Amino acid sequence: MIAKIIVGILGTALGVAMMMRTEWFLRMLGRNAWAEAKFGFEGGSRLLYKLIGLVIILISWFYAFDWLNGLFKFFLGGLFRR
Repeated sequence: MIAKIIVGILGTALGVAMMMRTEWFLRMLGRNAWAEAKFGFEGGSRLLYKLIGLVIILISWFYAFDWLNGLFKFFLGGLFRR
């Protein structure tokens, strides 16, 4: 249980860093052509990195509080019925 909480805290820190330091990630990883085309404005890559950070935070919380299995069952349970 403690290990899951530590992983959740580290994942949350990574997600917050991606959201707060988007310019650094943009310089390190470069622009994303898909995001620039689909989001329709110059800051599409920045928005993509912020959304990825938000998803990392949410997945980290779901993992830390042991909700990830329930989430998978909710979304994918209909595909694997017995």
